Amino acid sequence: MIVLLLGCTQSLQFEIAGNTAIMTGDLTSSSPDVVARLLEDNPQLEWIELLDCPGSTDDASAYVAARMIRNAGINTRVPADGDIASGAVDFFIAGVQRDVLAGGKVGVHSWSDGAIEGSELSAGHPEHDLYLEFYAEMGIASDFYWFTLNAAPSDGLHYMTRDELQQYGLISFDLFGLTKPRFTNEAVSKF
Repeated sequence: MIVLLLGCTQSLQFEIAGNTAIMTGDLTSSSPDVVARLLEDNPQLEWIELLDCPGSTDDASAYVAARMIRNAGINTRVPADGDIASGAVDFFIAGVQRDVLAGGKVGVHSWSDGAIEGSELSAGHPEHDLYLEFYAEMGIASDFYWFTLNAAPSDGLHYMTRDELQQYGLISFDLFGLTKPRFTNEAVSKF
């Protein structure tokens, strides 16, 4: 299934700052290879910080990449100036521990294959299985999936409130909205 993006596609990129990889760009069919290299080259990683991630162009590949970070025990966070949407939210969900700092934006909407909206399909339609199985594997209740389908059409976006993030279990690590520093004093390198 292909998710339509709201903007132009930018390749997935990471910058390394100590134990954190700062992620920008879209999840595409090449994302599993990029994430495999990231994990292989940076065994010290504990966090992926999703800074500017509009979505995905290939949900199946995005889920492969997401499972890789879950299996590696990586945590995810959206910083105060972060903005993620669509398939990038699913990647965020794969974090073992997850946090959205005050000001961070998490946008959801229905998926579309270009011809039909996910929200137009009956609840028992097999097209929902990819998403429902992924959320179950990540420990997220199916209620979240149904919420995303109805929150906004594929050409729109609903930014989740803090209450919604907590209600659907997207936040598992919360310092009551206190911000944490993005970088340590260690050198930053581009990946």
